[in-house]
Amino acid sequence: MPSASDRAAWLACAALLGASGAATSADLYVVCNPNVTLQVSDVRDVFIGEKSFAGSARLTPADNLSAQAEFLQRVVKISADRYASVWTKKSFRDGANPPPVKASDAETIAYVRQTPGACSYVQSAPPAGVNVVGRF
Repeated sequence: MPSASDRAAWLACAALLGASGAATSADLYVVCNPNVTLQVSDVRDVFIGEKSFAGSARLTPADNLSAQAEFLQRVVKISADRYASVWTKKSFRDGANPPPVKASDAETIAYVRQTPGACSYVQSAPPAGVNVVGRF
């Protein structure tokens, strides 16, 4: 279970995104580690903690701070405040940790490549070495 300071930091980050997330028209790409086979229809469930496995792979989603507001609006279809609330409830009820937050597309791609079961999203065209699940 995350510590109170971890939860507070995550919630502060989500609140800032909700307050400052300006919409852009850039494409978003959902990318996963090559060992993950995921359907576009499963992406929302992965990021709200309702889907934990894809086949035998344990999913480890990560948020991308540089694209999170747009991802939540376009793909998950909830506000940053609601997203934070979902994870706060899961944290207390199920002991589930929210996805770690990566600062940029580059950091996100590195995480996805290095972490079995990893999934995230980027705004730049994804490089080789990752599984592109969908373009939004």
